[in-house]
Amino acid sequence: MSKEIYQGTGRRKSSIARVLLSPGKGSFTINGKEYKEYLCRESLTILVKQPMNTVGTINDFDIMANVKGGGLTGQAGAIRLGISRALLKADNNYRGLLKSAGFLTRDSRRVERKKYGQPGARKKFQFSKR
Repeated sequence: MSKEIYQGTGRRKSSIARVLLSPGKGSFTINGKEYKEYLCRESLTILVKQPMNTVGTINDFDIMANVKGGGLTGQAGAIRLGISRALLKADNNYRGLLKSAGFLTRDSRRVERKKYGQPGARKKFQFSKR
């Protein structure tokens, strides 16, 4: 008798998260650490838990996330999308709730490239008449 495992992939900025959901008691690990220990900030822990709160399955699934690339905020966004996609595979009836909350949409914003003749993406060098 094997447990069902639901997999979801999430991306944000340059972060990629692979999330595995399995029926359990609600343990949550990211890269082998407890999620609160890994994410440090309270705002990021809330962000990552949002899909589970919306659907009401906080203690129904064990979550194991593997994430790499980017910073903590991008990684948290990638994990949130991965959890949402895995929840859809677990039960397709969650689609309406997750879609209306905006958890199934990938945030496509990225860092704009630096242009030549400028110190940054948008900033210009100081103008001098003479």
